[in-house]
Amino acid sequence: MNPSGYASLPERFFARLAPTPVARPALVKINQVLATELELNLADLDVLALAGLFSGNVLPQGVAPVAMAYAGHQFGHFVPQLGDGRAILLGESRDRGGVLRDIQLKGCGRTPYSRSGDGRAALGPVLREYLVSEAMHALGIPTTRSLAAVTTGETVQREAAMPGAILTRVGASHVRVGTFEYFAARRDIEATRLLADYVINRHYPLCARDPNPYLRLLEQVVARQASLIAQWMNVGFIHGVMNTDNMTVSGETIDFGPCAFMDSFDPATVFSSIDEQGRYAYANQPHAAAWNLARFAETLLPLMDADPQRAVDAATEVISNFGTLYADRWLAGMRGKLGLSTPEPGDRALAEDLLGAMHRNQADFTETFRELCAAARDPRDNGPLRGLMVDSRDFDDWVQRWRTRTAREAITPTARAESMQQANPAYIPRNHRVEQMIAAAVEHGNFRPFEELLQALLKPYVERPPFAAYRNPPQPDERVLQTFCGT
Repeated sequence: MNPSGYASLPERFFARLAPTPVARPALVKINQVLATELELNLADLDVLALAGLFSGNVLPQGVAPVAMAYAGHQFGHFVPQLGDGRAILLGESRDRGGVLRDIQLKGCGRTPYSRSGDGRAALGPVLREYLVSEAMHALGIPTTRSLAAVTTGETVQREAAMPGAILTRVGASHVRVGTFEYFAARRDIEATRLLADYVINRHYPLCARDPNPYLRLLEQVVARQASLIAQWMNVGFIHGVMNTDNMTVSGETIDFGPCAFMDSFDPATVFSSIDEQGRYAYANQPHAAAWNLARFAETLLPLMDADPQRAVDAATEVISNFGTLYADRWLAGMRGKLGLSTPEPGDRALAEDLLGAMHRNQADFTETFRELCAAARDPRDNGPLRGLMVDSRDFDDWVQRWRTRTAREAITPTARAESMQQANPAYIPRNHRVEQMIAAAVEHGNFRPFEELLQALLKPYVERPPFAAYRNPPQPDERVLQTFCGT
């Protein structure tokens, strides 16, 4: 591990400090596959040494830990200073593909940005983030990763006393839209330019060759976010807190607080206990992303053009293109889920009509699409798919339209079904399973449910008999209606 390049920026970008030591760190999980990708030499460390390292009690030689400064719009309200209140960026490592990756401890003690917080994390949210972030990676969705989880041997006070834990998070970087807002709010154009140049150098090097590199940067970030949100929507993922401080400019999913996956399809679904108005409901996520990106564009205006109106006009055009980029990526994803290999004009209506039938019939999002794979394999069998609908007659007309549409493509039913299985997961982090896993670990110190659920989720598109139960939607008494941030 090397010192972070971010730590070479001016001092006003961060606060230098080390993690606060914990009493009795114990290793819960080490992601050996990710450690190997990062070429981290951990083979000679025993579990005690690994616990010391990933708790922050022992720092690798040469690192320069920092807590990053940033601001953010939280549920539409601007907060001029947030920052890493419980996270410290240790350093970075270059993976086998040559990509630099940040390594950060989350839950490692107070920082100058903690405000009234204790700077710690509870075991439940740490396990949730470890599991869901790794599940997102396995689904093929850009995301921060989890390298390790440790317990601290200390308690943290939330709604009750809970076991403390620390997560080691890995990301392409941890620069957020809110990081840019922090400097723009202070009218620190020099710092905004330094930050933009850092992001261009790290993530978008081709922008540096453009006559207007900062406008090109905006275009690239918009494109990546359009793709990311479309992928969320295609698997029924609800982030829960899409504040500008939770949107990375690298295009990775970050901050798995009150996140959840939909069971029964409903565009208005909200899980987060703090989202009382539904600002970040499932169907609102594309709009929230566009709003956040407009805030990002505002920070770059002084860099784009000396003429303010020309800068606004150029940025507005880029932001206005988000809707088209998102819609195209969403439809491409839906074509894959429906087994359509060649575009036709009616495909959007076909996809939207299926979602409408699912909503009216309270059909499970993930299970409906997975059963559609089976229906594609056997053109005579709609039984399991119809069984997911309260009123199957509402669904029969759609199935006939879908079969007529797929018949126009020269693909065998088996090939179509196999292709669809790579777009429609059998296993997702079902909310009731996640809550059961957390309860077992927190209340009984039993990590077996965590390990078993993680193993199911690491190969989400491959059905395996030992994990068959993890595919099942919740029973009525198992449904999770609210999730919590954990801070």
